[in-house]
Amino acid sequence: MLAKPRLAREQIAQRAALELPDGAYVNLGWGIPNLIADYLPKEITVYFHSENGILGMGRRAKSGEEDFDQVDAMKVPVTLIPGASFFHQADAHLMSRGGHLDVAVLGGFQVSEKGDLSNWKIPGAKDSGGIGGAMDIAAGAKTLIVCMEHTTKDGAPKIVKKCTYPLTGLACVDTIITDLAVIDVKPEGLILREVARGWTAEEVQVLTGVQLIVRQQIPEMSFA
Repeated sequence: MLAKPRLAREQIAQRAALELPDGAYVNLGWGIPNLIADYLPKEITVYFHSENGILGMGRRAKSGEEDFDQVDAMKVPVTLIPGASFFHQADAHLMSRGGHLDVAVLGGFQVSEKGDLSNWKIPGAKDSGGIGGAMDIAAGAKTLIVCMEHTTKDGAPKIVKKCTYPLTGLACVDTIITDLAVIDVKPEGLILREVARGWTAEEVQVLTGVQLIVRQQIPEMSFA
């Protein structure tokens, strides 16, 4: 595995924030996606949806402003934007299933070249939990972005020809943002859009389990 600096989780979240359109209704999943609200560009308004029953979630609460009755799906205290609302968790899932989310950003264990997603269970791992609402979100969101590290801790590619972990959704992923690259999932294959600073398209390809399509000079990743 190439020993070069990669993006931090916070930087992946910063880059993902740039993908969110003004006025969008957006669900943030566990892990890296949960950091995105902290990096939203100031000139846009996004209505963050949390599957525990919030619409209009803001950034994470700073020390001293926490309200532990006001938390996200990871039980992290959060702020609210004007007009925010609370509702039953069942209604939150109805919003996901009903196609009312413009964008969802989820974490991932594997993404296939067809845009299949595995993000809820690693075979043999203890305490990996259940699928929760991820299946509904993956199926219902109009656009799905996955944020994850490009490889496992052992250096194995997480972008693969075919997912070998239990699936969350089929052909559901539109964009992959990793600590090395931004990749778009298209019918013709995986298109490399950006690379992390100091990395080349060829180096990213070495750590990817499928062939990437490189159509032009690839720019470095930008941040919010």
